[in-house]
Amino acid sequence: MKLGVFTVGSDVPGLNAVIRAVVRTATLRYHADVFGIANGFHGLLDPPAYWPLSQADVVGLSRRGGTILGANRDSPFDDEGRDRSSEIMDTVNWLGLDGLICIGGEGSLAISERLYRMGLPLVAIPKSIENDTPETAHTFGSETAVDHTVNAIDMLQTTSEATHRVMYLEVTGSQAGWIALRAALGGGADVVLIPEVPFKLNRIESVIVKRRKAGKRCTIVVAAEGARPAEGEDLPDGNGDSPGSMTHRVARAVAARTGDDYRVTVLGHLLRGGDPNAHDRILATRFGAAAVKAVSEGNFGTMVAIRDDRPTLIPLSEVVGRLRSVEADDELIWTARSLGIDLADGVEVGPEA
Repeated sequence: MKLGVFTVGSDVPGLNAVIRAVVRTATLRYHADVFGIANGFHGLLDPPAYWPLSQADVVGLSRRGGTILGANRDSPFDDEGRDRSSEIMDTVNWLGLDGLICIGGEGSLAISERLYRMGLPLVAIPKSIENDTPETAHTFGSETAVDHTVNAIDMLQTTSEATHRVMYLEVTGSQAGWIALRAALGGGADVVLIPEVPFKLNRIESVIVKRRKAGKRCTIVVAAEGARPAEGEDLPDGNGDSPGSMTHRVARAVAARTGDDYRVTVLGHLLRGGDPNAHDRILATRFGAAAVKAVSEGNFGTMVAIRDDRPTLIPLSEVVGRLRSVEADDELIWTARSLGIDLADGVEVGPEA
């Protein structure tokens, strides 16, 4: 058996751990040859960019962040206005590959599903730091991001207590609030803003004022980058320093009402860099091993997922075009409200909230 592996899109902690698991499982259990494909789908275009991977090439790789294969967001269906998807089929046939393992996110899964329908023998592994891929309970990289965010909350807490400031912490989460919500619980934030729950400025204001009256001169607000205001909320436009940051706009608007000093910290790509924690190393390793097994059994057109803490296979057709978001009745939201973490939507704590 000969198989290829490649990574697509943004980096997340754990990609190298997947690659290591693919190589070791393929060579040790199935006595297969593995080729690393460079820079995502682009490495399968003409001329292809690839090289053989041995066990020696992946020694110690599970603890390293990034990806030794590189990544690329380009779609073979639209490469500078050209559809070059047929070149991928030619490359796979020329290399004599029995299967491909694509490690990618939302857009990559959609591309993979289209290529599978063209006849490409492909198995996908979900890559989403936001943990928003449907049909799987977990994606690697997300827990490491939560760890980093909780550490940031801890550090902001001490400086906030010393300076009596309101501290806003913006984290990855353009479409789903899993990182922000989990970190708010772990770090003991006072307010959390997520895309799924539109916020009200007066609610953030009331939390700050209430804490001040209680003698608490510091407030921690964790905001997912995709947090959005409720209908009718008037936010000031961004300025030259922060033209598109929702968190900066929220902070300025609330400060205009409360008069409190504030600071905004944006973690951004810091959450995508660095080494994966133990949880994500293990999860990524399980994904990689399960993907090789799927290729060996000919279960193409599928995505490896975790259900009931076991790897399983989901048809790509059931995944593409969907999003795993935080539902209103999710236990994490109930827990946050129960602990007094405000979601700034005006909902009061009670048995039904």
